[in-house]
Amino acid sequence: MDTRRLRYLLELSRHGSMRAVADVLDTTTSTVSQQIAALAREAGAPLLEPDGRRVRLTPAGQRLADHAVTILAAVEAARADLDPHAAPAGTVRVGGFATAVRRSVLPAMADLAGSHPRVRVAVSEYEPAEALAALLADDLDLALVYDYDLAPATTDPAVAVSPLWTTPWGLAVPAADADRVRGEGTLAVFEAFRDHDWIGNSRNTADEDVIRTLASMAGFTPRFTHRADSLDLVEDLITAAGRGVGLLPMGRATPAGVTLLPLTDPAVRHRAFACTRRGRAGWPPLALVLELLAR
Repeated sequence: MDTRRLRYLLELSRHGSMRAVADVLDTTTSTVSQQIAALAREAGAPLLEPDGRRVRLTPAGQRLADHAVTILAAVEAARADLDPHAAPAGTVRVGGFATAVRRSVLPAMADLAGSHPRVRVAVSEYEPAEALAALLADDLDLALVYDYDLAPATTDPAVAVSPLWTTPWGLAVPAADADRVRGEGTLAVFEAFRDHDWIGNSRNTADEDVIRTLASMAGFTPRFTHRADSLDLVEDLITAAGRGVGLLPMGRATPAGVTLLPLTDPAVRHRAFACTRRGRAGWPPLALVLELLAR
């Protein structure tokens, strides 16, 4: 069985159409169709069946696509293993959210400049969904993503995930309204600001998912008036709007006019992760970067 053809099947299981697979692999729909037909002959079982004007994987096709994740990861590992003792050299493409870049990647780059000058890091700022899509498209070697323990993210089985850190988050509110909380715990905090304007993230739904979950537990539906990707902008909206509230990391130095209230019972914990394609983490430059990030 030609392992190269497994990639076509795996991408079809992810994207659902020959056209999308052709775009991802920079080829033609005819080539995609021919490669999967050849793979079906090798497998001795039909892998596709009609679905209206499109096609979908048969049960056998889906099982083979599941196996493809492990098989292709093993091939990647074998390639990385060909020269495991070579001095790390090459460019590691990293994509992730700004906090992770500042907190982990920039210090790692400074270390590499002195200890391994032949390893370079190319950084792109992405939100988690963007970073994972780029990783699966092989446009990144390492994706730095986040979620909340109250809104855990799911990842593609082709992705290996390693935890980096966990940070408690609180609710940032106008300082003039900070004393309106009655009672203890997260739900009391949310109840106190049920009539305020809520601030979500403009490029990721995780913040909004957490807020909606806790608001539902407190007995109301939050009104999302603003959405911002920058933590600084969240603070500015709270100050300027006067009635805006939003999630921010505890321990952050907030400006005058903004108070950060702790959220406990249930706590809101922001979790950061390093993600690689399975089988790639053994590549010496990437392994070195991962080691530095884990310190």
